[in-house]
Amino acid sequence: MHCHFRYLALLAVCCLMEMPLATVAGDETAAVLTEKIHPQPRAMMTHWLNAQTEAAAQRWADRYESLKTPEQIASYQQELSQRFVEELGGFPERTPLNPQVTGVIQREGYRVEKILFESQPRHYVSALCFIPDSPQWQAPYPGVLVVCGHSANGKALAGYQSATALLALNGMVGLIIDPICQGERYQHLDPDGKITVASSTQGHTLVGLGAILLGQNTARFEIWDGMRGIDYLQSREDVDPARIGCMGNSGGGTQTAYLMALDDRIQAASPSCYITSFSHLLGTIGPQDAEQNIHGQLAWGMDHADYLLMRAPVPINLCAATRDFFPIAGVWESYRRAKRLYTRLGFPERVALAEVDEQHGWHQPLRESATQWMSRWLAGRDVSIREPKIELLSDEEVLVTPAGQVQLLPEARSVFDLNLAEYERLAEQRIANWQDPAVALVKVAQRAGIRSWQDLAPPVSKKIGELTLDSLRVEQWILEPEPGILLPALLYRPAETPEKPRYIVYLHAAGKQARFREGDQEHSAESLAREGAIVLAIDLRGLGETAPGDGKWYHTRFGEDARQVTIAYLLGRSYVGLRAEDLLATLKWLRTPEGFGPDAQLELISVGEVGPPVLHAACLAPPELVSRVQLREMLQDWKTIVKADVSEDQVVNLVHGALRDYDLTDLIDHLGDRVQIHDPLDAMGKPIAK
Repeated sequence: MHCHFRYLALLAVCCLMEMPLATVAGDETAAVLTEKIHPQPRAMMTHWLNAQTEAAAQRWADRYESLKTPEQIASYQQELSQRFVEELGGFPERTPLNPQVTGVIQREGYRVEKILFESQPRHYVSALCFIPDSPQWQAPYPGVLVVCGHSANGKALAGYQSATALLALNGMVGLIIDPICQGERYQHLDPDGKITVASSTQGHTLVGLGAILLGQNTARFEIWDGMRGIDYLQSREDVDPARIGCMGNSGGGTQTAYLMALDDRIQAASPSCYITSFSHLLGTIGPQDAEQNIHGQLAWGMDHADYLLMRAPVPINLCAATRDFFPIAGVWESYRRAKRLYTRLGFPERVALAEVDEQHGWHQPLRESATQWMSRWLAGRDVSIREPKIELLSDEEVLVTPAGQVQLLPEARSVFDLNLAEYERLAEQRIANWQDPAVALVKVAQRAGIRSWQDLAPPVSKKIGELTLDSLRVEQWILEPEPGILLPALLYRPAETPEKPRYIVYLHAAGKQARFREGDQEHSAESLAREGAIVLAIDLRGLGETAPGDGKWYHTRFGEDARQVTIAYLLGRSYVGLRAEDLLATLKWLRTPEGFGPDAQLELISVGEVGPPVLHAACLAPPELVSRVQLREMLQDWKTIVKADVSEDQVVNLVHGALRDYDLTDLIDHLGDRVQIHDPLDAMGKPIAK
């Protein structure tokens, strides 16, 4: 078996240099991946993911360069649009909007109507409709949907109000809507109506946890709200339904990008301070919150430029800030890609870029540029537009609902309610799926992205050290299941092998040397070996020695590896699946003479977040290989996440669309009496009361 990549060459060098073996005893950690083997073990997953994203970016660029004819471009657009909608989970059926006007405010040159509508039954959207009120303009007017970024007060933010008012002052109807978790649409309220999760990025990501398990995305809710906003605009007698635009900044730029790509009613668009490229984004601030990450989009090829390309040659005006945290180099890269493709189609004038030398924000020159773009393409007036001093609505005036939150309306349904309803709707489908366990397990592997036992090869292995501890012989191993992934392991062998030894694979989320408690006793891989078992203690990728050391993603509640897990998600991979493959490959290696031998029956002991990967691997390994599985301190089931509106450290446990086919409990039931569950946890990582 040949050695992969450069790491195993380093292994040989280490052995030749008689590298000292780390102490293996007590609470001291056995550091197998020393600097001579891997210079930055905690950055291993970041390096590996970077290589995957770079390869995906190159594949995307190669395909882009192949788009030469209108026919090729049209085929590309159709393929991406269809895949985009599939990964979002499709859209709900159109139900009555039941719009209400809850108040009217008069301003010079326009009036503001307070609008409440239902994007789904009893799922309310709060909005403000800015309508021209000047003899200079005559109905029917063009209509423009304005979508908000991550502002706590949503539509009330000064820049967002100003942009929508500027539309009305220039003869267009502007409808601005609150996104979920912002303005009047906070989804986390206590019984007294107090907001309990005030950060919109956290709120969106908490929504996304359950949505991902259902094969959906937080973006699905936002896009559908926007599409229903367009439905409302088109229902108005004073709006021309054929002249519809969309614009927004930051998170509103994200929504604008998605809506202009997917809704063919939009005839002009202007996303601000969002469009860049994944190569630049992931190389700087990293992935953003849940709605900005579409499952597998890097793998199947949808970069930021594609949001522009999918509707070419619809007129699109990019707005950007030079010193934005969305890298300006990526903005120009995507703009140039779009400009070239629009030129191939014969419409180079339909894509433009406005840049202001500022930090992130919908600055006045960008608002003016967006409004001028709408005037040009929707009203046929190509004139210079300047924003006058606008009298903003007060915090009280912007309120559409009596108590200031839609969730306080009678029988209102939150996005968490919608997720739970979808979980319950899929119950019969999950039950039917398990009528044939063999077919069900194929779907499990497909959902989690786990190759079959037959297709997996044993890892490249290298023994790098050995010592004797009293009655134990401890071997240090490096297993490499694929290039760039190094799994440090300790193999404990009693000096005298029992006639019928137990063969145990020990996996602990805190690392191979970590302990677990059972009653009044503590156990570890070493203590199990001292009781006569032959034990392999191994760190699967991103655990133990290779756990990331580069901080949290958005908030500590999402886990220290959430940034890396999210990049894997963009690549169409789950950490559950990746770690399960690591374990399955390891089990293959254990059947060789270097490991436990071909006839060994294995016991698996897992503690913590490594439980779901171990559970998947146990179900997908040959039944005769794994005789017993202990799952300790593992998430009880995925339904627990869907039901919870707040959770801790659950990003790593997600498998996109899994709940369409199975829950963790289905895998547990499949193992039957081979599995034991100890101290299961809820979505907050707390023990479930017995």
